[in-house]
Amino acid sequence: MNARDAIKISIDCGALVALSYLEDLTDAEMLHRPAPGANHINWQVGHLIWSDHHHLEMSAPKFLKPLPEGFTSIYNAETASVDDPAKLLTKAELLAAREVQQQATIEALFQQSDADLDRETGVFWAPTVAALFSMAGSHWLMHSGQWVIVRRQLGRPPLF
Repeated sequence: MNARDAIKISIDCGALVALSYLEDLTDAEMLHRPAPGANHINWQVGHLIWSDHHHLEMSAPKFLKPLPEGFTSIYNAETASVDDPAKLLTKAELLAAREVQQQATIEALFQQSDADLDRETGVFWAPTVAALFSMAGSHWLMHSGQWVIVRRQLGRPPLF
């Protein structure tokens, strides 16, 4: 096993947990806020997709795949308070966009040399390119932990 294989395991683990938590949620349930001012799952998934895209832009831009039209104007810090489903993507649209970005990330990951992975990024939360690729798993895991609360509030049983 090498670093790319280990990072891919992390990405796969993040995808398994996140997609499992999303699988049975409806579009309406993805708009449930667990507390006043907390971000709903729809917005968080958009944020995660944008983040994956941005991390690839920072680490291996030649592998970038486009986001859906208007994506960055729909999912940004200023739109986190939007609850109108007509102003957001559907769960199906988000999951399709996630798949495109994740596949681009994995393709780029396996084209990185050890020296590429060691390259410094200049950001404290992911100081190397390897750390940026690792975020494609850990960032999804971090947010999916928040979704557990929404699932329990909606009466769903624990999954893991």
